[in-house]
Amino acid sequence: MTNDVTLTSYSGLDDRIVIIRAGDEVDAVFVGTDRFNVLIDTLGTPSQCRHALNMLADRMQGRPLIVVNSHMDWDHFWGNRAVSGAPIIAHQSAIERLRDPSALRTLAEKRKTESRFNEVELVSPNLTFSGDGMTLHGGDLTLHLFHTPGHTPDHLAVWIPEIETCLAVDAVEHPIPEVWSSAPEDLRSLCSSLNAIRGLKAKHLVLAHGQTSDPSIVDRNIAYFENIQNAVAHIPASALEQEVLDDREGMMLEDFIELPAGMSVETLEFYRRCHRSNLAATFATRRASRPAGPEKTNASVA
Repeated sequence: MTNDVTLTSYSGLDDRIVIIRAGDEVDAVFVGTDRFNVLIDTLGTPSQCRHALNMLADRMQGRPLIVVNSHMDWDHFWGNRAVSGAPIIAHQSAIERLRDPSALRTLAEKRKTESRFNEVELVSPNLTFSGDGMTLHGGDLTLHLFHTPGHTPDHLAVWIPEIETCLAVDAVEHPIPEVWSSAPEDLRSLCSSLNAIRGLKAKHLVLAHGQTSDPSIVDRNIAYFENIQNAVAHIPASALEQEVLDDREGMMLEDFIELPAGMSVETLEFYRRCHRSNLAATFATRRASRPAGPEKTNASVA
């Protein structure tokens, strides 16, 4: 996997938006408004973030910088040390994730595998919002930060209505997003977030993974979860008490999506793991909704 930082864009995307690409690891986004600049996510290390900001220097034009942490997954906020003097906004539940001991365990584990993570410190957001969202008024552009849980409890996306652009981060992913846990409420939250994003009818849907701004990806993500739900609904109730693997006939990743051309073996295995997580959540939802009487063949996660 490569993580060299470059600046890029998509055809037709407003030129006030710049995609910051850390190789095939993750994309962050820079938005320049009349009043301030906004950096959505800080990449996986402070060095990556500083390098990106240096490349963006000519676009900054002396305007103050506001940072948005979309969620507390390592590849999205571990660069915070490079912008620790700026306002860093996140959903309130991001603070809860940072307080969990697993945050430090993840950092310790990553340091064992790659020395580049030795410079990382877990710098917390310093501004948070609760509820559904908050709004940044940039003069020419308005950035609505809205809570999109399901992939993680703290996940937020950004809607810019003036240019009909949604920065969906990890709520939408190409080829598939991953649910936070096997708890039915997390699957319902993710499906609800996907539908909320689809309801925006964005002309550009910018993702953190998948290197695309194609708005049809959200439809494909929704169809993927609907198809899993339908497949699971037809499995006999007796099988729901057994360990079900994603290599069961008709349940493999390839049975539900067309894999992108040229996907590396490492990336394919990552999405197979995501698919296993999504299957586990769907099975848990089916078990939770199973009636005490005669078995039914349909379930609903939305």
